[in-house]
Amino acid sequence: MIQMPKTRYPIGIQTFERIVKEGYHYIDRTDSVWRLAHTATYTFLRCPRRFGKSLLTTTLKSYFEGRRDLFEGLKIMPLEREWKQYPVIHLDMSFAKNQGNADALKNCLKDSLYT
Repeated sequence: MIQMPKTRYPIGIQTFERIVKEGYHYIDRTDSVWRLAHTATYTFLRCPRRFGKSLLTTTLKSYFEGRRDLFEGLKIMPLEREWKQYPVIHLDMSFAKNQGNADALKNCLKDSLYT
């Protein structure tokens, strides 16, 4: 009987760093991340639920923080030469779905920016 290697799928895991560090299966699209970072001026992500928006934003966060160690062996390595580090503000907007009105949302955004 042939024994297949156990592949760990990142079900429910939405952060690039955790997927890489904990050895989960990852479909490498980091070449697209590099192209996005070097060609796009503004980007609007409009995708259905569970389509990878959070994973993409955390991948961009790691890239702009200069976390070269997380990208070893991925498609981005031959493309990026400088690995500059930039200040990153990353807001998790998952809390917004429970806000009843615009003022409540504004207060939550203020809280997340000041903490």
